[in-house]
Amino acid sequence: MAGACFLLGYFLGAIPFGLLLTRLAGLGDIRAIGSGNIGATNVLRTGRRGLAAATLLLDAAKGVAAVLLVRFWLAPGLPALLWLAALGAVIGHVFPLWLGFRGGKGVATALGVLLAACWPVGVLVCVIWLLAAVIGRRSSLAALIAFAASPLLAFGFAGADALAPTLAIAALIFWRHTANIARLLAGTEPRIGTKS
Repeated sequence: MAGACFLLGYFLGAIPFGLLLTRLAGLGDIRAIGSGNIGATNVLRTGRRGLAAATLLLDAAKGVAAVLLVRFWLAPGLPALLWLAALGAVIGHVFPLWLGFRGGKGVATALGVLLAACWPVGVLVCVIWLLAAVIGRRSSLAALIAFAASPLLAFGFAGADALAPTLAIAALIFWRHTANIARLLAGTEPRIGTKS
């Protein structure tokens, strides 16, 4: 059952909405511009705010779907498996099978799984991200601050079952932001909305 929950999360998380939407819009391969990322921040660099918003919402929605399918269908009453599906969805977004295991950074999908798994945690992480983004004008910095807080928030609101998966998600997001961290330290990280 644990494997099925993880795989359900993985395959939902592996749907590359940023790539699909930009191709459908006639913008080509989003991996060829900006940071090369398939996520909403890089889609925003095309100047298409609507596409960026759709990417953000759909990447979050696949995380929500993974958690809710486990909660209400695959393993109701087993919160540890719900969190395993959450982790699977983020891993699927970051390492999608269809793109040679080269995906996005996992932020929107991670927000989605947190909102679905324990909504107070998801809301607080979203608020922290939003405040940090407004103040710092750097999407990467906002994500790092928000997800640094997420394991403590998850443990406080959802208990021990949530701690290891949210620590793993936070660690994965920090690892995927290694280049961003280097640019933040150098003062060269692009501001939100910068076109490439």
